[in-house]
Amino acid sequence: MLKLIAIGNLGGDAEVRDLPSGQKVISFSVAHTEKFTDRNNQLQERTTWVRCSYFRPSDRVAVAQYLTKGTQVYVEGTPDARGYTTRDGQQGVSLELNVRDLQLLGTRGSGGGEGGGMSASSTRPAGGGYGNMPAASSSAPEPLPPVSEEDDLPF
Repeated sequence: MLKLIAIGNLGGDAEVRDLPSGQKVISFSVAHTEKFTDRNNQLQERTTWVRCSYFRPSDRVAVAQYLTKGTQVYVEGTPDARGYTTRDGQQGVSLELNVRDLQLLGTRGSGGGEGGGMSASSTRPAGGGYGNMPAASSSAPEPLPPVSEEDDLPF
């Protein structure tokens, strides 16, 4: 089995489409930008886009409402590279991912994952997968109770 794991930000809001089989597919694109120094000691950036398709039963697409532009996600699944020809005749390659596991990590400006923490998976390993995050549901997660300065914290 070939598996691809990507962490990045959504380039736009997810779209939900109906399939003839009765399932739905949630489509979105994830961008990962890598910064590096080239041979001339110049800082460079390279952005890789991954088109994602997340197939879900009709009653399990509530996670789509959280897949908005700028949201940071963890996606895992089976990759597929497709060749294409651009309008000006150039050859290109598109990286597509059939998503098996999806975790919301946060939004831009949320401090690196503090705004998310929800997970949705069609094939979750025993033990809860990657961390003890609650499964995505149709209702928003309840906020944690405020911590008083008078509480006795162990650290």
